[in-house]
Amino acid sequence: MKDVPKYILLLLLMMPLMSFWGAPAHAQAAPAVISDWQVLWEFEDREGDVNPASIRSRSQWIDAKKGMASPPRPDGAVSSWNRFTLPKLPPGQSAVLIERVKGQDVSAFLEELPLYEVKRYFVYMNHTLLLPVTGEDAGKTVYIWSKGTDTALGIQGDIVLGEYEHMRGVFIKKDLEDFILGGSLLFIAAVMTVCCLFLPRHTVPSWLALCIVIFAFGALLIAYSPFLYTFYGDLGSVWVTLFDTALFAIMPAMFFYFEKIYGPGPYRIIRYGQRFQMGYSGLCLILLIVQLVGTHPFPQLYYLFTVKILGILIILELSLLIGITILYASKRNKDAYIFSFGFGIMALLTLGDLISFYMKDSNYEFYLWKWGVIALVVSLIVMLGRKFVRSHQQVLEYSRELELFNNELQRSEKMEIISELAASVAHEVRNPLQVTRGFMQLLSQSAKPEEKEYFALALKEMDRASGIITDFLTFAKPQVEQIVPLNVYEELKHVTGILLPLANLAGGTIELEEAEDLCITGNSSKLKQAMINIVKNGIEALDGEGTVRIWAYAQSNEVIIHIQDNGVGMDALELSRLGEPYFSNKSKGTGLGLMVTYRIIKSMNGTIHFNSRKGVGTEAIIRFPACASNHQGNPT
Repeated sequence: MKDVPKYILLLLLMMPLMSFWGAPAHAQAAPAVISDWQVLWEFEDREGDVNPASIRSRSQWIDAKKGMASPPRPDGAVSSWNRFTLPKLPPGQSAVLIERVKGQDVSAFLEELPLYEVKRYFVYMNHTLLLPVTGEDAGKTVYIWSKGTDTALGIQGDIVLGEYEHMRGVFIKKDLEDFILGGSLLFIAAVMTVCCLFLPRHTVPSWLALCIVIFAFGALLIAYSPFLYTFYGDLGSVWVTLFDTALFAIMPAMFFYFEKIYGPGPYRIIRYGQRFQMGYSGLCLILLIVQLVGTHPFPQLYYLFTVKILGILIILELSLLIGITILYASKRNKDAYIFSFGFGIMALLTLGDLISFYMKDSNYEFYLWKWGVIALVVSLIVMLGRKFVRSHQQVLEYSRELELFNNELQRSEKMEIISELAASVAHEVRNPLQVTRGFMQLLSQSAKPEEKEYFALALKEMDRASGIITDFLTFAKPQVEQIVPLNVYEELKHVTGILLPLANLAGGTIELEEAEDLCITGNSSKLKQAMINIVKNGIEALDGEGTVRIWAYAQSNEVIIHIQDNGVGMDALELSRLGEPYFSNKSKGTGLGLMVTYRIIKSMNGTIHFNSRKGVGTEAIIRFPACASNHQGNPT
């Protein structure tokens, strides 16, 4: 097997170009399976070289068969021998692949010719053997000697015989998949750790906990696989230390990650579990350091704390976390569903492995948990993707809200500026304006007939200027005085009576739908002023024949008023600028009328919203809180 490791790098480079489990391209005979062998237990420790010559003729050999339970290890047994006879072999080079042999020290012989020998000074019992044979070796006996502290020793897997090149490929690829899977998880954890440098500070602890969980799973997969021990056995103590360290770290990191997701949990059980596991893992880590420094001074005590007791704790803690996951999933949280699915599969499969381990008195090889790890990592990746999507949506929503806030802030600033301007200037301007109007009216009485037309035009413009100043004052001080209950229908009826002649003069009409028991609180004159501004804008938008339709109704403790015209309408840009100072679609408009309307409605705790389409018309929807006497109604 000395030439095997040099093929590993070539196989890794060729992996993307070939099927991992695919058959060779050239035809070859199907491998043969040896299903019968014999077992012999030794009760005396061998101090010198191991040699099958001394045990060949003993009568204590026990028959064993593939698919049947291995003979139990008797009390006092120190080591075991296995033997089987090679069947007829094809000409040329062949190989025997023994998928799993249990023992710390293992030797293999073809008759008395040594084929394999490994002595381990660390606790790892799994071996995979590839023994070269030839066609001339048919009928010879292969002997396997094993020694160790495990309850099971010797051959535990299949014995396969085939062409050497093919069996060598199977031998290399057999445990490589675990190594590749574990290496992938380590790579993912390393990349995620680097990403911590670019994350907000408050997300770093939970992110690091997740990195530790994934890193620990990757280390467990790599260190548990026989691949490293087979090809790099001289570093076996390093792989065992890596496995134990990852095992000690995984549960505290898992508890910490759970706390970051779900909080301390009911009765703070997650936090207490994390603290207890951190303390116990710290104790196990101290025992590991003592073992490494003191060259294994008390292996039985170390095995008790780090395997027996720790395994039971992991079973209890995984059961606890499964229960907490189900509890939060019952609250219909989608992330909890996803995490519960992945973690539940991982926990159940791990529990199955642990239960089987204890039921078989530690004579069990863990394999189910690998698929659980894949399910958990996939669920974490899905959760991470959902988190990125939510973050992106939150950024977009925040951008939209920020834009609306900026627009509202600009509008508020403009309103405040105009309010201050109106309050400080309007009275000062109105007084000289009224004096000037009085003198001009007196002068017009004694003016020549041809001059009276000019005086009338000047008086008309001064009256218009006075109206603008009145709008300024109303905008500056929109407080609604004399708050009384108002009958909305009567108020709208009065507004309709005032503006109907104006509508008829413009070629249109006003339609008011009758309504009863619609009551709001406010000031009658201010409400009429606001409604007149809106209806008047609708009449002016008719541009000839058309209708301004008005109706109101009560709904959900509100009185809703609709004022709809079928005039020229507005586009989206014009609609967004309604209420801005000095913005108007009318040639002589100032935009102050609609600003005053907005302020009056707001001062009465109401809201106003416009819908409009170019060439179709505009609809104003005004909502006021209803009086207590109002009852629910439906729109007409």
